Amino acid sequence: MAEARSVYREGFQAFVDGRAQAAIDKYREALDLDPGLAIAWNALSMALRQQGDLDGAVAAAKRLIELEPDDPLSHANLSILYQMKGMIPEAEDAKARATQLEMKAKGGL
Repeated sequence: MAEARSVYREGFQAFVDGRAQAAIDKYREALDLDPGLAIAWNALSMALRQQGDLDGAVAAAKRLIELEPDDPLSHANLSILYQMKGMIPEAEDAKARATQLEMKAKGGL
């Protein structure tokens, strides 16, 4: 949906300008318009992490993985968030999945 992408880009610009809360608001607006806009879930996760909302960041990262389950970077991001929350076993599982997907993408599995 073109309107959702446009709103996402406004959020990205706000994030670049150091206005994290404005970015979060725009990312959420974009996701209201198109809940399947994966790039907005990724951006929302990163912005929430920057604001210290790790629970929200994890929720957004999990939604991104639902949309793009074979993306190793999404799993790596979730691993980092789990580490930040002190959830080490979960972090290790997410990192292992990211590594597995990356190897598969390179033809290693």
